[in-house]
Amino acid sequence: MASTETSAEGQCFQEDNYQYNMGYKNIGKCLIINNKHFLDMNARYGTEKDERKLKEAFGSLGFLVQVENDLSSDGMRQILQTVSREDHSEMASFVCVILSHGEQGLIYGTDREVKIRELTTLISAMNCPTLRGKPKLFFIQACRGDELDSGIEADSVTEECLEITEIPEEDFLCAHSTSEGYFAWRSPVFGSVFITRLCEMLNQNGRDLEIASILTRVNHQVALKFESNTPSDPSSHRKKQMPCFISKLTKELYLHK
Repeated sequence: MASTETSAEGQCFQEDNYQYNMGYKNIGKCLIINNKHFLDMNARYGTEKDERKLKEAFGSLGFLVQVENDLSSDGMRQILQTVSREDHSEMASFVCVILSHGEQGLIYGTDREVKIRELTTLISAMNCPTLRGKPKLFFIQACRGDELDSGIEADSVTEECLEITEIPEEDFLCAHSTSEGYFAWRSPVFGSVFITRLCEMLNQNGRDLEIASILTRVNHQVALKFESNTPSDPSSHRKKQMPCFISKLTKELYLHK
């Protein structure tokens, strides 16, 4: 608990506490939405590998893991509405991982797209009072466009940054597998590069490092140590990927009790 001190003038004030309180009965729920099969798009082969890695990584940190497969757009809304109505009083945090196809600002159900902002808002303090003041993390493995990253720096960005609008209020963090407008790589054999590196970092440092440090290391691993390997298709061969995360967290977050 934050302590109180007395200033030289005699006025009492509360000392700032810069870390989220994780001293609850449970560290939190981790909801994994894994969409593999779609009505009008290609199946996402390899996503089952991501699901397994995520279950192991968050489960080992003490999260109560719930997996939902092949949800429609309405199904994604409904599962998050259901979660928002649950009692999280004994939970320190909430995590949602969405594995699917996507575009800028959008994520796909098995039938059609839904705005990411619409999904994150379902877990806002107004809609889920028992998570008020607690960290809510969204990890999204999906394309955000069809551009391929050649790793070449640009001097300007022509499109307005929409990322910050995807999280509704304070105490949210949203981590994307790739930058706005770009393709996200996934192997049918090994799964996606972003989720693989995220799970590796959670397994190695999840109990020791603050979440921003963990995600910065994930960015480093993906951006500097990954290249696509498609020699049969020179247009997509040796391309890069740059994850990013947007944070409105108000305190430091360590994923341990």
